[in-house]
Amino acid sequence: MMEILSSMKNPKVMAWRSLKDRKGREAQQAFLVEGVRMVREAFSSSFDVRALLLREGFDPGFVLPDAIPVYQLPDHVFQAVCDTKTPQGVAAVLAMQAREASGPRLLALDGVQDPGNVGTIVRTADAAGFDGVLFSPECADLFSPKVLRSTMGSVFRLGFSFPSALPEALEELKTGGYSVISSQLDGDPFYERKGLSSTFVLVIGNEGNGVSDAVKAVATHRLCLPMRGGAESLNAAIAAGIMMYDLTR
Repeated sequence: MMEILSSMKNPKVMAWRSLKDRKGREAQQAFLVEGVRMVREAFSSSFDVRALLLREGFDPGFVLPDAIPVYQLPDHVFQAVCDTKTPQGVAAVLAMQAREASGPRLLALDGVQDPGNVGTIVRTADAAGFDGVLFSPECADLFSPKVLRSTMGSVFRLGFSFPSALPEALEELKTGGYSVISSQLDGDPFYERKGLSSTFVLVIGNEGNGVSDAVKAVATHRLCLPMRGGAESLNAAIAAGIMMYDLTR
């Protein structure tokens, strides 16, 4: 059954609109994805899809699920719910769920705050063959609209952990045999690295301040990409991509 919701004051509509903000997402333990591709990815993932939202007159091109509530919204209501200026016409509300970051190849983000960087790094981690990502509390919210769009669906394929204290989480991994790689400008040459174990976690630091001192203290390796030209540093997502692909080469 498809339910039609035409009022901006409808409680469901108001709840969905609040998912644009971190406070609303945390209160409902839910987030919203937009567009045919992201919705398809959501359906094929392990995430619990709470609702499917359709703009009036839009055909998503797939069979509507029987077990998920479907709501039809007029254009002005649908646009108010979505974050993009020109939404595609379909969106889905998903429940947040813990999928622990585990496996031999892990990434840790230490205060990466730009949503585009976070999403791009997650997408690249998926492409490079990493297994999961740890986020420090200072990172941009993984479930924010801009981060989700930047992941291009990779959010549905990796494990994620949100430790309250990243240094302690990395210390635990190190005790379990992981090499902890701190990417930092004053580190040793990245391509001359030695002694990495088969299980490792690569740490990418804040765009302005880099990896925190507490995390550096945990690291088993402190590495830097060569700067052969005049640039003093690289964008966090670019540096992460170069390192991830070389570490999995």
